[in-house]
Amino acid sequence: MLKKASFFIIGIAFAVLLLANLFITYVADDETADLPLTRDETTYRHTSHGDIVGFIDRHGARSWQGVPYASPPTKDLRWRAPRPPQNSYELRETLIPSDPCPQFALTAEMPDELPTRRLIGKEDCLYLNVWSPPNAVDLPVMVWVHGGGNTIGNGGSYNGAWLAANREVVVVTINYRLGVFGWFRHPAIRTGNHEDDSGNFGTLDIIQSLKWVNENILEFGGDPNNVTIFGESAGGLNVLAMIVSPLAKGLFHKAIVQSGGISLTTTKRAEQSIIDGGHPFSGKEIVSKLLVADDLVDNHESSYNYQNRVSANQLSEYLYNKTPSEIYRVLASSNLGMIQVPDIFRDGHVIPDFSTTELLSSREQHNMVPIILGTNRDEPSLFMFRDSRYVENYFGLFPRIKNENSYKQAVRYGALSWKVRGVDDIAVKMSSAGNSNVFAYRFDWDEEPSQYGFDLSLALGAAHALEIPFVFGDFTDGLFSSYGLYPNDEPQNRLSESITSYWTQFAYTGSPGRGRDNREPHWTSWMEDGNTSLILDTERDSGIRMISNQNTMKGIKKEFLEDIFTSEKQKCELYKSTFRGDHFVQSEYVSLTASGCN
Repeated sequence: MLKKASFFIIGIAFAVLLLANLFITYVADDETADLPLTRDETTYRHTSHGDIVGFIDRHGARSWQGVPYASPPTKDLRWRAPRPPQNSYELRETLIPSDPCPQFALTAEMPDELPTRRLIGKEDCLYLNVWSPPNAVDLPVMVWVHGGGNTIGNGGSYNGAWLAANREVVVVTINYRLGVFGWFRHPAIRTGNHEDDSGNFGTLDIIQSLKWVNENILEFGGDPNNVTIFGESAGGLNVLAMIVSPLAKGLFHKAIVQSGGISLTTTKRAEQSIIDGGHPFSGKEIVSKLLVADDLVDNHESSYNYQNRVSANQLSEYLYNKTPSEIYRVLASSNLGMIQVPDIFRDGHVIPDFSTTELLSSREQHNMVPIILGTNRDEPSLFMFRDSRYVENYFGLFPRIKNENSYKQAVRYGALSWKVRGVDDIAVKMSSAGNSNVFAYRFDWDEEPSQYGFDLSLALGAAHALEIPFVFGDFTDGLFSSYGLYPNDEPQNRLSESITSYWTQFAYTGSPGRGRDNREPHWTSWMEDGNTSLILDTERDSGIRMISNQNTMKGIKKEFLEDIFTSEKQKCELYKSTFRGDHFVQSEYVSLTASGCN
């Protein structure tokens, strides 16, 4: 019982933060318990689909929570493009965020201790939240797209009140469909309509939320002609999807990608069985798992024949009658609640059927807007500090890094490859297309305290997602408030002031410059001074400064091949994780070590 209750003392605190694959988020059953429930009549607003009233946040911002931007994607609208919300002629109180979209709940337990997954959320989840400063008129709008590997998370976990009240912007956070409800293709559910058949339902939800912003944000003091989309991890991926989607053109005017990257999957891989070249969690593979679980077939091989034999109507009816719980019971998840689904699909309508290189390198193939791209210096450490390969725990309470050199190596190569994929390669492609307003950064803050003898500045450092409270300007609200990650001292708060100043100046003008306060070091564009990035750090560690630090996968691989590792196993594992995809060379991998990598 002790082990379950306290994976290690700080581990429980961090469990909420350990969200994988490019994101961070938090979901709790009582996440709205502390929100005010009293409406304020000064927040009465008229939207295109009904009148709403909100409340005044403790920061002084006007707040509206749980505002519908689309019709519930339920029943026959499941696996369909979002429809506009239904008109309402009754005043709607918008005091608390909506339920999250269906997803597995997070847990502090390790993989070998995992119980049966608990599903949370509802399919009726397409809502957004708005914060606006008092007397707002024609202010820049910042739309936040949460992370979570596109399988967990929700917009209600992020509080935009401080940013709105103190930086004079309108902040919007959104929900969008996740996992198998957000990205799913199967021949049985095709309709002949391009958007309904795209499979990119989560992507279309984000586009629909931007349409709502375009139609309604004037009522909240925002300027529909000055919209910045920003997101972290999978949220950054989704921001880049807006960059390359022709359907999003004109709905936003600037973009910020925090620890993101872009990965696209062909429709064949998204739809077909493994034996036909499909993804292990393609549409046909998921249906196979369902058929086996329901004892309609004996095994996966017979499930393929079954899917080909029955009519599309029969199979469609079977899928639409499934509850979220029945679908999710056959899906594998990590200890963070993540599930494996294909990436965003190159369907030829929502996302053009071109490679990312073709999309980003062509002026005609993507939305040419000013963009900020960045990563954190130690991205992988958020996932590694609970990895038994690198960290051991005494009595389930006291963690210790097994080998500091091995740990630092793994963090370094993982972070460098993340930076190349999420910043350098994208910046090069966009700049080659003629975009002169590309700005890059690296977040280096690593001043976490030690807890119970465990040096968090070493174990986490500038880990994935730890920049988020700096961006929102508030360390006392939401998911970071009680976990002891931040010292809450003057250098930390000063760095947050600088980051919010840069972010909002970019939202105002398309260039971060010297920040909204005009007192920060000048942030030059990627091409202005030789492929430069802004380092974001406190004065304790050399402060905010510009450096030239472009990396390439070729250069990283050269360094890797010349490096010395603790073991052959580590070298093999690290090669696979660092040089996955197009950069993985089988012959090179096999000959990495004296005994060879398998």
